[in-house]
Amino acid sequence: MLREVKVENGVVRGLPAADPRITSFKGIPFAAPPVGDLRWRAPQPAKDWDGVLDCYKFAPISMQHIPGIDETNIYTREWNVDPSIPMDEDCLYLNVWTPAKKADEKLPVFVWYFGGGLREGNPAEMEFDGERIARRGIVVVTINYRLNCFGFMTHPEIVAENPDAPANFGHLDQQAGTRWVKRNIAAFGGDPENITIGGQSAGGMSVTAQLCSPQNEGLFQKAIIMSGMGANPYKTSFIRKYSFEETQQLGVKFFEFMGVKTLAEARAIDACTLRDKCEEFCAQEHLMWMTCVDGVYLTEDTDKTLMTRKDWPVPLIVGCTVGETRSPIVAKSMDDFRKLAEHAFPDRVDEYMELIGPDVPTAMDRTRINGAEIAIRVMKEFDKKNGKDRPIWFYRFNPEMPGFDHPGTFHSSDLWFHFENLAKCWRPFTGKHYDLARQMCNALCYYFKNGDPNGLDITGLPQPEWKPYTLEEHNIMYWGDTPQPYVDPQNDLKDFLTEEFRKEFN
Repeated sequence: MLREVKVENGVVRGLPAADPRITSFKGIPFAAPPVGDLRWRAPQPAKDWDGVLDCYKFAPISMQHIPGIDETNIYTREWNVDPSIPMDEDCLYLNVWTPAKKADEKLPVFVWYFGGGLREGNPAEMEFDGERIARRGIVVVTINYRLNCFGFMTHPEIVAENPDAPANFGHLDQQAGTRWVKRNIAAFGGDPENITIGGQSAGGMSVTAQLCSPQNEGLFQKAIIMSGMGANPYKTSFIRKYSFEETQQLGVKFFEFMGVKTLAEARAIDACTLRDKCEEFCAQEHLMWMTCVDGVYLTEDTDKTLMTRKDWPVPLIVGCTVGETRSPIVAKSMDDFRKLAEHAFPDRVDEYMELIGPDVPTAMDRTRINGAEIAIRVMKEFDKKNGKDRPIWFYRFNPEMPGFDHPGTFHSSDLWFHFENLAKCWRPFTGKHYDLARQMCNALCYYFKNGDPNGLDITGLPQPEWKPYTLEEHNIMYWGDTPQPYVDPQNDLKDFLTEEFRKEFN
């Protein structure tokens, strides 16, 4: 087994995982600590070390609000369980699980970006343990990155200081970690020419950002976007998009809120104080620090790049949970639906009202449209228009989720299954759940290996067939129980909303 590996900065030593055929390396530095003068700068090269670096435990998580405190939060029950988890601004580390016995095996590589709204989250969460995927012959890498104001704030002084990397520092961390993988993963038995990037929620949004960055040519060969992509034909969103200039002015306002005038003064604030001030400021401004179009890392809005298929031409798996689908409004009357239509598509109000039905219950069910499928339709239309045929596999996650809270398939609930880590969860999963997790994890691993999620189960029987989504065949893999009728509304309303969403990109 590869227990010691030579990487570009020195030698790292790992430990046997629970399965001793897998070696885990935790806390490998891929960049210099982003502290002091390196705060709000692109990640810089890590320094060399002497001797052997023991990579036995996860590095500290990125600066964020302390996890595990709000016991009413479902994610506190699920995996953010430890308020004492180490946290530090020095956070640019990654983790590797490898099944390789020697360095020349050229195994497929899976690089994971965690979610959490670009505000919270970390790769040490229980559900992200890479051992079960590694057992299928995959080298798994999970990358940490800067969050909230540490990773996504910018300011006119920052732009002036580093015009070649003026913003999106968290995404630059992900990029730097993936580039480290490209340069070093062969030493772990991985194939640097067969890298799949994946992420869920804000991690899925991060995958989209990496797909759309002009800086990433050849960096990866496949991608997975879980619960991080979707159309919004109703023109409603809980996340406001800011222009680059507006983002800089928010930075100015944040400096004023902290009582500092210069970048040097802001860099002198200790990390915990900055974190707490960030939380106060975001609550006051109803703000989430997010990805911005800075003209360098991103040159246009990622929705436009992705929908018009000007992203990097790689295969995609896209999906979400059924429980994430919501009606666009909480309607008390049909007048509420009419007001929404007048806002979203004023020239087609009567047509929309006829499509959604005569009463509130019917309209609520009919408007629970899946935005990811609408987005995929538009993407496939542009593929056809551009003379390309890039496969997209689409899934919906819909098993019965056990537990006293009766949560349904809530946002992120599929992570336990994709990583096949159900045994780490408190929920009373039974045999059908373990069977489903095995098949879902199998499908991902076939995709990592071959660019196609189909193959045999460990039982020797074929996996459920998963066909790509096409304009002719709207194929959807339903992982779990049969969906309720409202999940898949009739195509007339889907067609209507697809037409409206398409208008943004024509």
